[in-house]
Amino acid sequence: MCISSHFFASFCARSRKRNVVYLERFMSPHPFRWLLAIWLITLSVACARASDEPLFHSTDALAPRDEWGVLHQSPVLYPTDFSYRHGHRIFYYFKSGRELLTDPAYVGALQVCLRNRGYYCGPIDGIMSEDISDAIARLQKNYTQRVTGRLTVPVRRALHLP
Repeated sequence: MCISSHFFASFCARSRKRNVVYLERFMSPHPFRWLLAIWLITLSVACARASDEPLFHSTDALAPRDEWGVLHQSPVLYPTDFSYRHGHRIFYYFKSGRELLTDPAYVGALQVCLRNRGYYCGPIDGIMSEDISDAIARLQKNYTQRVTGRLTVPVRRALHLP
């Protein structure tokens, strides 16, 4: 007996035996239909994301940020602005503090963040120095963290750095 629902009525086919229903047209559509449906879904998702993250525009992964997003950049260019930077912030999350302190672009961004918050007064040159360690120690004391003077994950989160 065929399913009485209006939805399945067009997909049902009665066999010669009683009470056997074939839903072949409904259960196994043409493979091209599946590819077309997947392609249309992918295209619609890509179009929806295009307004939020343009494909051919890049942003500075180490740009100064606050809890609401990217801050306006200063018109001053530092030598570390020309250093290589990863395209996305996620690549910096997988590096340790020691690896990050050997990267001049990251140290330059650290120096800019510390200077903007008033902890650092030295040059923005991308070189780790005792002044930066002292600035990190003052930041740790101000945020009631254990004072070590080293770049730790809580320090990175307090400065909104990856």
